[in-house]
Amino acid sequence: MPVHCQQSPVLAGSATLAALGALVLYLAKPSGYGKYSESLMPAAIRLPARAAWFLQELPSFAVPAGILARQPRSVFGPPATVLLGLFCAHYFHRTFVYSFLTRGRPFPVAFLFRGFVFCVGNGLLQGYYLVYCAEYPAEWYTDLRFSVGVFLFLLGMGINIHSDYILRQLRKPGEIIYKIPQGSTSRCLRTTPNLGKPSFHSSFKETK
Repeated sequence: MPVHCQQSPVLAGSATLAALGALVLYLAKPSGYGKYSESLMPAAIRLPARAAWFLQELPSFAVPAGILARQPRSVFGPPATVLLGLFCAHYFHRTFVYSFLTRGRPFPVAFLFRGFVFCVGNGLLQGYYLVYCAEYPAEWYTDLRFSVGVFLFLLGMGINIHSDYILRQLRKPGEIIYKIPQGSTSRCLRTTPNLGKPSFHSSFKETK
């Protein structure tokens, strides 16, 4: 049975995610993970960072990929499904590559659950809208907006992957201290959550 687009749930879901995002920005409180984990949630139940990131990011790939897999082969040509494929490619990397390379702290289960719920909603909205609601003509492939958009997506994804690589290289094997590269020199800003004071270290590779 063909699925027909229902705009109201898509709009309601998008408005809900936007409102939650605005609420988080308004409260402006640090979340209890990463460098704030020990100081804000010292007794929280945790999972290893790699397992936590994998489970958290998985729905953003699996949900839209599942929607795509249910479609007839004939619909894989429209621009909307190509855009959804790019979305899936990004979250494939986040789920199956980044999560197994990260060297972060153990992750509180409470924040894992919140991230998982968000990723389910995000993946469902993206997949449902682009497959069942979005309407792009075949000529969209030759439209400048499509070409520029795909270029910016690939550029941004490349910058994201490269930045993750730089941050990983700042940490020695087994180290989970939060570090920020400083310019093109070998200086690196290292923060100590318990003291709240930054200190500089100069024994790291250049991050040109």
